[in-house]
Amino acid sequence: MTRLALEQVGFVYPDGTRALDAVDLVVEPGASVALIGQNGSGKSTLVRHLNGLLRPTEGRVLHDGVDTAERRTAAMASVVGVAFQDPGRQIFSRRIRDEVAFGPRILGHSKERVVASVAEALELVGLTDVADQNPYDVGYSRRKLLALASVVAMETPVVVLDEPTTGQDARGVRRVATLVETLVTAGRTVIAVSHDMRFVAETFERVVVMQRGRVALDGSVSEVFAEAAWPTLASTFIEPPVAARIGARLGLGSTPTERAFVDAMAARGGS
Repeated sequence: MTRLALEQVGFVYPDGTRALDAVDLVVEPGASVALIGQNGSGKSTLVRHLNGLLRPTEGRVLHDGVDTAERRTAAMASVVGVAFQDPGRQIFSRRIRDEVAFGPRILGHSKERVVASVAEALELVGLTDVADQNPYDVGYSRRKLLALASVVAMETPVVVLDEPTTGQDARGVRRVATLVETLVTAGRTVIAVSHDMRFVAETFERVVVMQRGRVALDGSVSEVFAEAAWPTLASTFIEPPVAARIGARLGLGSTPTERAFVDAMAARGGS
C-alpha cells in the first residue's frame, strides 16, 4: 500500500496560470477521498501530480516518503492508475477485453494474472457481456466504464477517477459506487474528482474542497457538508446535497446522505 503526500505543492502552467498554490495533503493507504470544487479550482491538476504526469513547480510529492522527482513517470504507473474524464483519451484497442488487458500486460503481469484481473474488472463494471466488442460499438457511458475497468485491472494500490459518473444513469452511478467500495474494501486507495455531490456524500469517507488552487476544506463527509461549512462551499459555488439541506432546515444536524437523514428522523421520532 502507498501513502501519498503533497508538501507545499505549487504548479504554474507555461502560460503563467497558477493552478496549485502551497497545497499540503496526505492520503493514507486504503482511504477514499473525493476532490470537489468549481472548474479551474485545481482538482485535475492536483491528481495529475500523483502519477507524475505533472511535476510541481514548487514543493514535493511523495510516495511512501520518496520524492516522485526521483522516479520516472512510467515507474509510477504501477503505483497510481488514472482514469481520465474523457475515455477517448485512453481507449485505442479494437476489442474491449484487449483494452482492459493492455495496462496489466505493460506492467509485466503474468498471463494468468492478466486473464484473472481482466475478468474481475469487466465483471465489476458490468461489461462481461460485451467483452469481445469494439469499444466504439458501445455507448459513451459504457466506454466510460471501460476506462475505469482498464485502470482497475492494473491492480495499482492507488486508483484515481476523474469525473467517473459523467454520462451515467442511476444504475451506472450505483455501479461506480460499488466499484469504489470494492476497491477500498480490498485495501486500495481511491481518489475521485467529482461534481456529483450526492455521489460524493454517499460513496466517500473524506472530502477535500479546492478553491483557486488551495485546499479550502478537508474533512469527513459529515464535516464538509455540515451547515457550518456552507459559507465556504458557497464561495466555491458548491451546493451541499439535498439531504444535508433538508436536515439542516429540520434541525437534524449534519445529514449529508439520505441514510443519515432517515436515521436522524428515526432517532427524533424515538426520542
